[in-house]
Amino acid sequence: MKIKTASRSAIAQIILNDMAAGTASATPLIEIYSGTIPGTMGGAITDTLIATLATTATVGTESGGVITFDAIAEDSGADATATAGWARILDRDGDEAVYLTVSAIGAGGSIQLGSLDLEAGIPVSLSSGVITVGGI
Repeated sequence: MKIKTASRSAIAQIILNDMAAGTASATPLIEIYSGTIPGTMGGAITDTLIATLATTATVGTESGGVITFDAIAEDSGADATATAGWARILDRDGDEAVYLTVSAIGAGGSIQLGSLDLEAGIPVSLSSGVITVGGI
């Protein structure tokens, strides 16, 4: 699918606003889970939570339909030993904003990790984050 730039920008800004929404916490969170990304949002999650990383309060910036994340704080130690399969971003009130695929670097996931095999107690970090809306 191809979408004109103005529409990509509008959709990306809505996603960015959803991720940065809320007031209960200082920052939105990226949670990395084992398993397969759910088909729909809002249901009970039965996969294992492996790691939680914090974004900045505003998450990032949007330009031309591309959301570029600000710095992402490291999780100082993974919560579980498991293989990363997907992630979700919670807004500052803890509400789900978006689900993302996770893959090894170069394999096309929205979140790309050097290794999908994460180990409890070992730090987890993301060096950067980009979400591209529609067919660029």
